[in-house]
Amino acid sequence: MTQTEASKLLISCAGGLVLALAALCAPAGAAAVNTGHIEAELVAERGSVAPGGVIHVALSQKIQPGWHTYWRNPGDSGQPVTLDWALPAGWRASGFTWPTPQRLKIGPLMDYGYTGDVLLPVALTAPATAQPGQTIALKAHAAFLVCKDVCVPEDAQLTLDLPVSAAPGAADPHWGPAIAATLAAAPGPAGLTAAVTASASGLRLSVVGPAVKGADFRDAYFYPYDPSAIDQPSPQIIDRGPRGVTLALTPGEAFKSGKPPAVLAGVLAFGGKAYEVTAAPGPPLAGAAGLGPPSAAGGLVQLATAIGFAFIGGLILNLMPCVFPVLSMKAASFASHAHRPRDARIQGLAFMGGVLATFLALAGALIAARAAGEAVGWGFQLQSPSVVAGLALVMLLVALNLSGLFELGSSIQSAAGEAGGVDHGGAVGAAFTGALAVAVAAPCTAPFMAPAIGFALTQGPVVALSIFLALGLGLAAPFTALAFSPHLLRLMPRPGAWMEGLRKALAFPMYATAAWLVWVFSQQAGTLGLGGLLAAAVLTGLAAWLYGVAQRRQLAGGRAAVSFASAIAVLALAFAAALWPQPGGAPAQASATATGDLVSEPFSPARLAELRAQGRPVFVNFTAAWCVTCQVNDKVALSGQRVAEAFKKAGVVYLKGDWTNRDPVIAQTLTEHGRAGVPLYLMYGPKSDDGDVLPQLLTESVVIDAVHKAAGS
Repeated sequence: MTQTEASKLLISCAGGLVLALAALCAPAGAAAVNTGHIEAELVAERGSVAPGGVIHVALSQKIQPGWHTYWRNPGDSGQPVTLDWALPAGWRASGFTWPTPQRLKIGPLMDYGYTGDVLLPVALTAPATAQPGQTIALKAHAAFLVCKDVCVPEDAQLTLDLPVSAAPGAADPHWGPAIAATLAAAPGPAGLTAAVTASASGLRLSVVGPAVKGADFRDAYFYPYDPSAIDQPSPQIIDRGPRGVTLALTPGEAFKSGKPPAVLAGVLAFGGKAYEVTAAPGPPLAGAAGLGPPSAAGGLVQLATAIGFAFIGGLILNLMPCVFPVLSMKAASFASHAHRPRDARIQGLAFMGGVLATFLALAGALIAARAAGEAVGWGFQLQSPSVVAGLALVMLLVALNLSGLFELGSSIQSAAGEAGGVDHGGAVGAAFTGALAVAVAAPCTAPFMAPAIGFALTQGPVVALSIFLALGLGLAAPFTALAFSPHLLRLMPRPGAWMEGLRKALAFPMYATAAWLVWVFSQQAGTLGLGGLLAAAVLTGLAAWLYGVAQRRQLAGGRAAVSFASAIAVLALAFAAALWPQPGGAPAQASATATGDLVSEPFSPARLAELRAQGRPVFVNFTAAWCVTCQVNDKVALSGQRVAEAFKKAGVVYLKGDWTNRDPVIAQTLTEHGRAGVPLYLMYGPKSDDGDVLPQLLTESVVIDAVHKAAGS
C-alpha cells in the first residue's frame, strides 16, 4: 500500500468515526404519529443535554391543508393544544412557548390558532444527577382539537430518546435552527408600559415604549390571554401616537358582567413582531394616540390619490363662501395690473408664495401639535379666541383700507410707477392676500379635501407636508394661471375711475367677514370677552383714521410723524386688548339646541352607544361656529320642515358635536373616521355596524335619502 492510499484510508476511517459518534449522540425519536389530520412528533434542538442543563424540545405539528389547531386562547371556540409529560424523576418541563397565532375568522366567530407546520417549544431541565452516557426516554401525551368545517379531537403518544453527555451536544442541523427561530420570533417582554381605560364607549388599550415608538401599525392586533376579556370578532381601531399606539377594543363578558380582570394581558402583534403586554387599569398614556390610524397597503397609490384630492379640494376652496371675500380683493388687484403682464406675473407668483408659505406653516404647527399628543385638527387656530380676535381686527383694517380711510404702500407704488419698474408694494400685498386667504380658508373643508387631510395626518411629516402643499397649489392655481395668461388678461377692461368704485364696494365683504369672526369670538369667549373685542374694534378704527390723517398731511407737505406714531400706538393698544386672555364661554354642548324644526342633543360616545344599543337610527352632526360650510348646511339642508318630518317619521335621534372650542373627544371621533376637521355628518341605521358618511355639502334631498336608507336597514 502506498503512502497516498494509506492517507486516504485514514481520512475515510476518521470520517466514519465522526459520523458514528454523531449518530450515537443524536436524540432518537419515534416515527411521527399520524393522528388523522396531523403528523406529530417530539424534536430536540441539540443532540444531547448535560447534567443540570436545559434543552428545548418542541412539539412538531404538520397540519393538513385547510385544517387548524388552536393557541393558548382559542378565541370564540376550540381548545388549545396540550402536552402531558411522563418524565423520569428529577426532570422538569416548562409550558409551551406559544408563537404568535393567526386570526381565524369563522362566520361570526374569531378564533386564534395555527395552520401548516408549527413548533411549540418546551424547556426541559435535566437533573444534576443525570449520568453522562445515559439515554433518557421522554414520553408525552399530546391532545389536539383540529378543525376545518368540523372539529375532530385527536391525540398521540409521543416519545423521544435524549442522550446525556458531559457537555451540551451540538445543534441538530434541521431542528436546531427551526426551534431557535421559533423562540426568537415568539412574543416576549420588551419593557413596554400599558394601560387599559374602560368607559361607556368601550376599552382603550394604550401602549408606549421604545419597541413601539414610530412602528408600522398597519396590521396591529391585540390577542388577549383571557377569552372573556374582549369581544374578539369586533374590529380593533388603531390610533398611532408619537410614543406608541392605542387600540379601541370592544369589552367582553368579563367587563360586561362587572367582574373585569385585574390586568388585561396578552400579545400585541404588528409588522411581523409581537410583544407581551400587561395593562393595568388607568387613564390613557400620554403619547400613545393622536396621529390617527395608519395608512393601508398601497402607499404610493394612496399618496398619489391624496395629493390629487388635495389639489382638487384646493381648487374648489376658491368657491367656498369663507374664501370668496379675500379672493375678490385679489381679483380687483389683477384688474389694475391686467395690462402690465410683467407686474401681473410677479403678483401671481407672490400670491402663490403667500398661500404656500401659510399653508405649510399651519400644517407644520398642526403636525407638531398632534405629535405632542394634542387632540387638534384642521382649523385648530380658530379654536383659539385670541387668534379669532386678531383675525377680526385684521379683516376690519383691510375693509377700512378698501374704503379709503388710509392707504398702504402708496408712496412705494408711486415711485415704482414713475420708474416704470415692478410694483413691489403690489407684490407684498399679493403675498399678504395669499396668507389672508389661507387664514380664512382654515375653517372651510371643501369636497375632496377632507379625506386628503385625514390621510395626511396619519403620515410622516414629509408626506403630510407634500399633501398640504398640493392643497395650497390648488387654492393658488386659478389666479396664478390667470397672471400667466396674456390672452385672458387682455379681455379685462383697462384701469379707470371704475376701479375706485369697485375697490370700495369690495370693502363690504371684508366688513362681513370681520363681523362673522366677531360672532365666532362671542361663541367662544362669552359676552364679557365680546365687549373687549368691540372696544378693540373701535380703537382699530381710530388708529386707521389717525394713520389716514397723517398720510394726507404728508402728501400736503406737512409733518406727520406725531400722527403716525399715535396711530401705531392706538393700533397696538387695540390688538393688546383683543388678544388679552379671554374668559371661556359656556360649553357649546351644555344643552340641547334647535336647528329650524330639528332639536339636537349634545354628542357623546356614551349617548351614541346607548342609542345604537336601543336600535335607534342616529344622525350625528360635527360642526363649529367658525365653519362657514357647516353654517350654510345648517340653514340650507337641516332647517327645513321636510327634513324634520323625515326625522320624526323614522324616529331619528339628532346628535350635535360642537367643535367651536377644542374638544379631545370630538377630535378622536373625527380621527376614527379618517377626518381632521368639520363638517362631518354620520347616519347610523338601527342595524348598521358603522355610520354612513354623508357629503360635506348637504341638501335636503341628501339628508332625507340618508334617513330613508337608515330606516330601511
